[in-house]
Amino acid sequence: MEFSERVLSMSPSGTLKLVELANQLKLKGHRIISFAVGEPDFTTPQTVIEAAYEAAKNGKTHYTPPLGIRELREKIAEKYQRENHVNVSAENVMVTPAKMAIFMAVAGFVDPGDEVLIPDPGWVSYKEMVHFARGKPVGYRLDEEKDYSLDIDDLLGKINSKTKMIIINSPSNPTGTVFSQDDIKAIRDIVLDYNLVLVSDEIYEKIIYEGEHISPGIYEELLGNLIIVNGFSKSHAMTGWRIGYLIAPKDIINQLSKIQQHTISCAPSIAQYGVLRALEDKESVKRMVEEFTRRREFVYNSLKEIDGLDVMKPRGTFYVFPRYKYPIPSGELAEKILMEKHIALTPGSAFGKYGEYHFRLSFASSMENLEEGISRLRDFFSSLS
Repeated sequence: MEFSERVLSMSPSGTLKLVELANQLKLKGHRIISFAVGEPDFTTPQTVIEAAYEAAKNGKTHYTPPLGIRELREKIAEKYQRENHVNVSAENVMVTPAKMAIFMAVAGFVDPGDEVLIPDPGWVSYKEMVHFARGKPVGYRLDEEKDYSLDIDDLLGKINSKTKMIIINSPSNPTGTVFSQDDIKAIRDIVLDYNLVLVSDEIYEKIIYEGEHISPGIYEELLGNLIIVNGFSKSHAMTGWRIGYLIAPKDIINQLSKIQQHTISCAPSIAQYGVLRALEDKESVKRMVEEFTRRREFVYNSLKEIDGLDVMKPRGTFYVFPRYKYPIPSGELAEKILMEKHIALTPGSAFGKYGEYHFRLSFASSMENLEEGISRLRDFFSSLS
């Protein structure tokens, strides 16, 4: 049998080898502390679980319309009008897993040979989704010397006649950067000047410690070119529920919904009724961010004292992305840390060319794990010195 070229063009997750090694070590009885997982370590708020349970008991276990239940679409639109100052209605909303939303945006616009500008460092799946569409991912640099802000000159230098789309992610995985209003204005101008599609991945918008989340949708003139992706996995610890949404002009919704109709049909019905309650639950989000804030302070202050590491304090998300000062490829370093200290990290090279000689550490883990894990890291880097 021969696999399709689009599948063969994709690479497995950059962490797959480390996951397999970690599992082997666990089978041998070693205690592995993982800082590689990109999900909150909290349980979904009880109120959300109860709302979904009640919906299931009341028979809400069937297909929903492909775009999602009307009440939820209306509440999502109201949320973006009220909190994000984006002029949208329920007609602009499709309920779908957030990862699926990005995939649909890429699949809906990218033809073979089209180029898509993706952040570097940036989330690992952007590149592979573009590969699946037979497009060409082109990394634009986030400037490490300026806290990973947008490098406008680098971005402009990557645009040509084949450029179709720009993907942005703020707050950013893996760097924790929050784009400024100047960054968003610059993106707006570039998108309009070159008539590009802009995909704004806003999944971490609730996890911010400094600054504020600014959606490009605040610019009315940009709405015709804009696809916003968001969800509840990070904000409400709902990664297993597979529920999020896409906001776009009605004509884009109509076209992209065909992908949903012929793949997953609709988002999980019970999850949709659960997030109706999640949209009202501000306290659980507040408590979670308060705990992440405490952990951020501990992790940042601890890592910056380790010789050989240069760490920026993240303004959002639950990641730090330290640079290390040793000539060891990040994949090799992460494997060495796992084998010697039983700590699982994500190698920076998984996030792009400019991620090399970094690693991503998720502090979505208990303080007990963070204290022990960073102590092990301190020992490891001391041995390298």
